[in-house]
Amino acid sequence: MAMLEIKDIEVYYGMIQAIKGISFEVNEGEVIALIGANGAGKTTILHTVTGLLSPKRGTVWFEGKDITKVPAHKIVSLGMAHVPEGRRVFAELSVYENLKMGAYTRKDKAEVDETLAMVYKRFPRLEERKNQLAGTLSGGEQQMLAMGRALMSHPKIILMDEPSMGLSPILVNQIFDIIEEVSKSGTTVLLVEQNAKKALSIADRAYVLETGKIVLDGDAKALMDDDSIKKAYLGE
Repeated sequence: MAMLEIKDIEVYYGMIQAIKGISFEVNEGEVIALIGANGAGKTTILHTVTGLLSPKRGTVWFEGKDITKVPAHKIVSLGMAHVPEGRRVFAELSVYENLKMGAYTRKDKAEVDETLAMVYKRFPRLEERKNQLAGTLSGGEQQMLAMGRALMSHPKIILMDEPSMGLSPILVNQIFDIIEEVSKSGTTVLLVEQNAKKALSIADRAYVLETGKIVLDGDAKALMDDDSIKKAYLGE
């Protein structure tokens, strides 16, 4: 059984259909990439999975449970975390306070402290700046904070929306190294990313979106060698 299963979802913004009957699945332990041009529907899919949008048709299943109509805050407590596009850190709160916000569904203080120590180990910069206001961090630091905050909920699956956006090539490499580490530590990853080359380099499988439909899917390394993918997304 897949950990996450999306079945025939259709999503509309008013009269405009953004997602046109998409189905895909994410198995436990995988890194799955959703790639496609701007406006293909990648972010809409993540928002639908995490309960921020409701599909007009179709269902979302998580660990065998239909979560299509479950509110977003309850989905978090089931073990799903979302790193949104544009970071969305709480600018007026400190780094430490942002991280603690990520653990709001958890009750065991000792376990939360243990997770915080793990996050600081993975992101030493966050520990250095734990008392600094999040709004004063650089773009790369804010991305690390958004990822660290998501990990504080101790998720079974983490959904990441454009984690490399607006970052320098060095920081992009750092962020992708961390995503790989997160995966190797046992967290399943669903990654939405415009940098198709980086996404495919760390993914197990990938789905290619065009105007609200999946037009191609398969093993990520095989897709990297696909001529149509090279031409459309890898600049080759």
